[in-house]
Amino acid sequence: MPEKTTPEVTWAQRSSATDAEKNFIYLTIAAPDIPKIDVDLKPTSLTFTGHSETKETTYHVELEFYAEIDVENSKTHHTSRDVFFVLRKKEQKEEFWPRLLKDTKKMHFLKTDFDKWVDEDEQDGAPDDAMAGMGGGMGGMPGMGGMGEDGGFGGIDFSKLGGAGGMPDMGDMGADDEDEDEDMPGLEDDAEDKAGDKKGKAPEKAADTPAASSKIEEVS
Repeated sequence: MPEKTTPEVTWAQRSSATDAEKNFIYLTIAAPDIPKIDVDLKPTSLTFTGHSETKETTYHVELEFYAEIDVENSKTHHTSRDVFFVLRKKEQKEEFWPRLLKDTKKMHFLKTDFDKWVDEDEQDGAPDDAMAGMGGGMGGMPGMGGMGEDGGFGGIDFSKLGGAGGMPDMGDMGADDEDEDEDMPGLEDDAEDKAGDKKGKAPEKAADTPAASSKIEEVS
């Protein structure tokens, strides 16, 4: 009998009392190398199962939500590394859910997705294209039978769902360029060296003037 593993689950959320498409839960289940997934999504719960031949384990987790979600307007996206959900909250409220699950007990596998999390009072500045192009229900829900690998996400740019997660640190990019510029001799120094050679004596080397470092503006 294959070993069963509880996968890591991360989550974040948005809320809105007036716009349903900005009132949802981000949920990611880390279950790599699973060619086929079995998801049973209901208004109050989600059950996930998937077997990985390479990991020789079956991932399984059951979640009972704090409040109801709108199954028909929820979406999923299955990749080789994980399964990502955007679960629309059924009740439109400005306030955040106080937690993801109905049970108040801390679950060791459940963590906050800080790449996607924003504070309740900072939602206006967060990316708002997560639900773009998500009209209609998810094919095959519940059970998701016959669902394509993209889960009906269409042309969503997932790189915009979080902050700058996965982007390299750009803070030191200008420093390397400056060091390289400082090592290069100036044209005036070359001219003085040639003139000194003709007179038979070495000229006094002028102090290197560091080149101005180009400052890269980080795009938020």
